[in-house]
Amino acid sequence: MNCSHLGHLLPPVLSPLHFNRFSIFYPQSSLSSTTRILRATSRRLFIVAKAQYLSNMADYIVDLDQENVGSLKQQIGKLFEESLRLTVPDELDVEPAIAPCQNPRFGDYQCNNAMGLWSKVKGKGTQFRGPQPIGQAIMKNLPSSEIIDSCSIAGPGFVNVVLSKQWIAKSIQRMLVNGIETWAPKLPIERAVVDFSSPNIAKEMHVGHLRSTIIGDTLARMLEYSNVNVLRRNHVGDWGTQFGMLIEYLFEKFPNVEVVNDQAIGDLEAFYKASKQRFDSDPAFKERAQKAVVSLQAGEERYRTAWARICEISRRGYERVYERLGVELEEKGESFYNPYIPGALELLSQHGLIEESEGARVIFIEGKNIPLIVVKRDGGYNYASTDLAALWYRLNEEKVEWIIYVTDVGQREHFEMVFTAAKRAGWLPAEDNKYPKASHVGFGLVLGEDGKRFRTRSTETVKLVDLLDEAKSRCKTVLIERGKAEQWTAEELDETAEAVGYGAVKYADLKNNRTTNYTFNFDQMLSDKGNTAVYLLYAHARICSIIRKSGKDIEELKKVGTLELAHPDERVLGLHLLQFAEIVEEACTNLLPNVLCEYLYNLSEDFTRFYTNCQVVGSSEETSRLLLCEATAVVMRKCFHLLGITPVYKI
Repeated sequence: MNCSHLGHLLPPVLSPLHFNRFSIFYPQSSLSSTTRILRATSRRLFIVAKAQYLSNMADYIVDLDQENVGSLKQQIGKLFEESLRLTVPDELDVEPAIAPCQNPRFGDYQCNNAMGLWSKVKGKGTQFRGPQPIGQAIMKNLPSSEIIDSCSIAGPGFVNVVLSKQWIAKSIQRMLVNGIETWAPKLPIERAVVDFSSPNIAKEMHVGHLRSTIIGDTLARMLEYSNVNVLRRNHVGDWGTQFGMLIEYLFEKFPNVEVVNDQAIGDLEAFYKASKQRFDSDPAFKERAQKAVVSLQAGEERYRTAWARICEISRRGYERVYERLGVELEEKGESFYNPYIPGALELLSQHGLIEESEGARVIFIEGKNIPLIVVKRDGGYNYASTDLAALWYRLNEEKVEWIIYVTDVGQREHFEMVFTAAKRAGWLPAEDNKYPKASHVGFGLVLGEDGKRFRTRSTETVKLVDLLDEAKSRCKTVLIERGKAEQWTAEELDETAEAVGYGAVKYADLKNNRTTNYTFNFDQMLSDKGNTAVYLLYAHARICSIIRKSGKDIEELKKVGTLELAHPDERVLGLHLLQFAEIVEEACTNLLPNVLCEYLYNLSEDFTRFYTNCQVVGSSEETSRLLLCEATAVVMRKCFHLLGITPVYKI
């Protein structure tokens, strides 16, 4: 280990260099008795300081051993960064281009900088005569490291890297001791907003809310694992003209709104539909409803009380769904940002962005056929004005560096226009790769077997609670058919059915690229074969069973055992485990949960291959292979956690 950077731990006035200089300039024969005393004292102080230095260095190295060192790709990148500085010292803006090797026969990772560098340096009087000599120099200038076993050059300067299996094994064992949090990737931000779920007040959550809720939750979990402070925002639709009809209908049914509760209103969705029917069919009711909106916005107490009661009843309904899904959110709905709209629009006006058009106030966006309306003809605000105010608030009040909006792909153009307006106002940088930034995470539709939007037979949207109930019920039926009711307690049966059922629903969605539509099919998602949550949960339970059947104390083995990767399938599995951090980093950077799902499924396949070809229990390598089993289980559990899935330990 190169410890040159640890020099600050030794006081400079007592360093060996200073002591030697004292000896050189003042030979022993020329020293007075006083000087000799001072020198002897200095020697003793130096010995004490040296002992303290060694102690500090030992502690520092232990800290380095336990700290988050970043992803494997980041660690390799640091080595090549040092090499690039030596190879092309005048090209200061060159970042290491590191990628996994497409063909494992050539190596584990590859540095692909040579060709790009050649295009930069040729014609500048460089010593190099092509990309391959640059690649050779990059390889030669790599600092010595226990990470790398060997390097080779391929094609026009690609540097292939084979990692040391001893280092891979040591890194995995270190994770088992210090925890998988030490494998968290390092992202370039510290604070983010994830805006997701966002149901409308007075409407039940349906299958259409499923994607936003679980995609947003997974993105938040991955960012949180990466040590980002995530503000989970539920931008509920709790403001607008629809509240006029809801409040007026509530007054008709319950003159004393103080006593209204969930039981009194009953089915909130039915209550909404009934009020909408009155609004569409009764002109007198419609007029009263429109006046109610004005009274609400003016802050009249009776109307604010009715509005708050409707919101409270709705909130309790969707919070029950969030509890079942294991999703945490902080509500900041449209009403929260309402007071900030005038100020935000004034700032946009000061930049000359807002214009009058056909009685409305709008922002014209280059390349768009229609403008972004920020104030309607009647003077009211809309989604755009609320979203601009929310964007300003999040950047200036909450001081976030990344704002992520999780909605269906149909809202992509709306957010593109909002973001463009914010860039023109100077709220966001013009370049998309700079922070702070805002990103729209669009997702496709949930389809039924007929290829149309997933609905009930009566063409109603499927309620999310009904969908979760059925998933759990189907899992419970399968478990009972397998005789688990006789083997487990009623509580174990219920918890396992819930974990597998809810996990199956989540994984069936998350494993798809979010931008595509997917077909909801209970039989497929609850299958125990193929790329399903059921298969993966069973695979994890099987690993736990292997460890239990060994009769060994796995926590004790972590302390005294040694992990080795002698068999090729052990090394493949070990390398896959070590790539976990960079997969999370990729999934976060590109906002694609399916990347993590693919990794998890491939991990289970690698484990199956290892377990098929490498005897664990009863073999001479039992301790090492049990540690590899435990490492696989630990990484799988973290994957499940990031996907919002509860692992099962027996099946």
